Amino acid sequence: MSSTQIDNGSANSVEAKKTDLRMKEKKCSWASYMTNSPTVIVMIGLPARGKTYMSKKLTRYLNWIGVPTKVFNLGLYRREAVRAYKSYDFFRHDNEEAMKIRKQCALVALKDVKTYLSVEGGQIAVFFVESVCDDPEVIAANILEVKVSSPDYPERHRERVMDDFLKRIECYKVTYQPLDPDDYDKDLSFIKVMNVGRRFLVNRVQDYIQSKIVYYLMNIHVHSHSIYLCRHGESNHNVEGRIGGDSELSPRGKQFAHALRDFIEEHQLSDLKVWTSQLRRTIQTAEELGVPYEQWKILNEIDAGVCEEMTYEMIGNTFPEEFALRDQDKYHYRYPGGESYQDLVQRLEPVIMELERQGNVLVICHQAVMRCCKVEMFYLNVESVNTHRDRPLDKIQRNSALIHRRNSYTPLSSHDQFKRPRLYSAGNQPWLPLAPTPSALMPEGRQSQESLCEGSDFDSPEETSGCVRF
Repeated sequence: MSSTQIDNGSANSVEAKKTDLRMKEKKCSWASYMTNSPTVIVMIGLPARGKTYMSKKLTRYLNWIGVPTKVFNLGLYRREAVRAYKSYDFFRHDNEEAMKIRKQCALVALKDVKTYLSVEGGQIAVFFVESVCDDPEVIAANILEVKVSSPDYPERHRERVMDDFLKRIECYKVTYQPLDPDDYDKDLSFIKVMNVGRRFLVNRVQDYIQSKIVYYLMNIHVHSHSIYLCRHGESNHNVEGRIGGDSELSPRGKQFAHALRDFIEEHQLSDLKVWTSQLRRTIQTAEELGVPYEQWKILNEIDAGVCEEMTYEMIGNTFPEEFALRDQDKYHYRYPGGESYQDLVQRLEPVIMELERQGNVLVICHQAVMRCCKVEMFYLNVESVNTHRDRPLDKIQRNSALIHRRNSYTPLSSHDQFKRPRLYSAGNQPWLPLAPTPSALMPEGRQSQESLCEGSDFDSPEETSGCVRF
């Protein structure tokens, strides 16, 4: 099963003169008869309503839980077709030349969607996500936070951007038609998000994917917050090279816990919540902070089954076939009587969901747990855990500081503490037949699977601690 999203930046609105034709069309709700078909998630709403933000967050989540998803953003197609944006006049409904360009971009995007989904074959289900906002303060804050750094406004002049974008919104209002849950659109499957999550209207959710979409969108918020991922201090099992178990901190592990306390005090985060697993090495690390903390069983390290408390050398000698199988496909391999990384991702889903709802959180966890969380937050393929093997030691950056924060233009993490404009939304460039995107325009925060694994040797018992901020 796969899904795709069309974030059309309101270009999906039809002209007012076609309203009568729309009312005469016969709706088709055949999606209710399919249980395993690809899903097109159509994002609709006026500009500055958070559609791009929601689509990127939702895409990252769906990919993480194993549903292949790709964003097709009409704004990117339009920027490829019209290299130089001049003013809001381009979006006037009576600008015939511009309307032709925008319609052509929409057709190209739909063809690309069809190509993307044709691999699956069969019919396609459609689920609408409409973002509605009538709070002028929220709209203004969104414009200043996001649109000022948009590639449409390279001059970054706040007053000019605000004035032009508000006029662009007025242009869209002329033709924008919201979903009608009481009459015309009552048979469609959709969720309407009002005022960035203050209220929701859910209509005819008909399958598993649609229910997961609703579940996720009802949990995310747009407020800025920091998420710190920290591995526990070195444990006695780490010193011995053993995996799993429930050992206590080593002397070096206690030193790390003290250093973590100094780190937290230095940053002076307000209302910081601390989460740990139920294993002693994370609890002892949190105890040194001198603050309240919550224990989560689902944050426990991956269960190695019969291999618990063994070294990798012992596993290779005792279970050579199992060791070879794990080396071939680490993500799907399940320890006898234990878990796979795929199992761990499913177990961690409630934590990821709760992190979306919270403010500042420090998660003290384990190497496999931290790896799965980083994959979700860095927008990587979950199977990137397979790329760690046979990495030359000279490519591992032992002393690099990993500090990350959410970028204002997209929900991706950036590799430093400075907000930078994104030239494209999370690396999803327009597909052919539009001109290819220069490699130099790839977003700075996007990391490859290869680069993620170069930062830490996740299978080395000696690489015992680290703190990553998102």
